[in-house]
Amino acid sequence: MSDNARARKVADRIHEVVATLLDTRIKDPRLGFVTVTDVRVTGDLQQATVFYTVLGEDADREASAAALASARGLIRSEVGRQLGIRLTPSIEFVPDALPETAAHLEQALREAAAKDAELARRREGATFAGEADPYRAPADQVEQAERQSVPTADEPTQD
Repeated sequence: MSDNARARKVADRIHEVVATLLDTRIKDPRLGFVTVTDVRVTGDLQQATVFYTVLGEDADREASAAALASARGLIRSEVGRQLGIRLTPSIEFVPDALPETAAHLEQALREAAAKDAELARRREGATFAGEADPYRAPADQVEQAERQSVPTADEPTQD
C-alpha cells in the first residue's frame, strides 16, 4: 500500500511541475489553452500518463498535441530535476475525454428534462382509472359506509 501512496505523491508533484512548465517555460505558439486534468503513474514509477484538455476547436487540439509532443523531452528533464528520484518516469500526453463525456451527460439531462415536462403536461387533466379509494377496507367500515348511503325503511326518501 505504501507504493501506491508514493505513486500518488509523485503523480501530484508531476501534475504541479507540468502545469507550471506549460504556463511559464514552454513558449510554443502551437500550444493553446491547455489544462492538465490528471496524472497517473505506474506502481514502479517508470511511466507517467498526463491527461490534458484544450479549449478550442479540433485544429487547436491537434496543434497543442504536436506542441506537447515536441516539448516532451524538456518536460521530462525538468520533472526529473524537480522530483529528485533515481529514475525519471517517461511521460506520455493523452487528451482527456472529460469535455466529450460532460457534453454527453448534459445532452442526456436535457432530454430527460424535456421528457419530464411532456409527462407533466400530459398529467395535468388526467384522472385515475379506478375508484377514488382503490384499497380494500375492513368489513366493518364497508358496512358502515353502506348504512350511511342506503336509506332505511324508517327514513323517508327524498324525491
